[in-house]
Amino acid sequence: MSFLGGLFGPVCQIDVLLNGAENRKTAELKTEDGKVEKHYLFYDGESVSGKVNLNVKQGGKRLEHQGIRIEFVGQIELFSDKSNTHEFVDLVKELALPGELTQNRSYDFEFMQVEKPYESYTGANVRLRYFLRVTIVRRLSDLVKEYELIVHQLATYPDINNSIKMEVGIEDCLHIEFEYNKSKIKIQHMELQLIKKEMTGIGPSTTTETETVAKYEIMDGAPVKGESIPIRLFLAGDCFVEESSREAEKKKLPSALRIPRVPNPAT
Repeated sequence: MSFLGGLFGPVCQIDVLLNGAENRKTAELKTEDGKVEKHYLFYDGESVSGKVNLNVKQGGKRLEHQGIRIEFVGQIELFSDKSNTHEFVDLVKELALPGELTQNRSYDFEFMQVEKPYESYTGANVRLRYFLRVTIVRRLSDLVKEYELIVHQLATYPDINNSIKMEVGIEDCLHIEFEYNKSKIKIQHMELQLIKKEMTGIGPSTTTETETVAKYEIMDGAPVKGESIPIRLFLAGDCFVEESSREAEKKKLPSALRIPRVPNPAT
């Protein structure tokens, strides 16, 4: 039993410890199977540093290797074709030259001011992930350990659409104003939906998944000209709100919907 365990069992345990982990915030991310995991949170331009600890399991025996390295990887993966991944970030640090491990070892690493252009995401068909990958290169089979990280991007606002007037930052409110070019318009019901749309693939192979994250009823019946309807959206728990970059007060979005009607001179 000891022979078989030494032959097929793990010959070396690989652990990754991040510098400042005790003070770093964590975030939640859904896995492919729907489970929720917590990992350390990083932002674009932040350095990633720490220590790789190698614990040799077979005491007194030598672990031959062809080199040890650590990589910082940003990867896009389609669930339907996991063999075809796209690595948009791949930084490598060599930790050790070819040699032997006869006892436990530790190696420091640092990736300075790493560019992280996209936010971590797990959808219905695609996953965008960041991770550290430690590889002990061997002749027969490499020993590999991946350490997941989560990346959030600070919010940016899109360009203003001419058909919708938006004012952001006035008394912590978001004002949305609709203008109609007809003097008579019948409105029976109005609701506001938050929709997440995921598109993967290119050309005819494009796949689109749409999910309604939240739905709010604004009015039931015809509005009065010039009426202002206050709206407050509680976004806590929705997948597109980051815990770290927006504090609790940012999770509720007070706003007002104004509905003026602009008569058409021809009518």
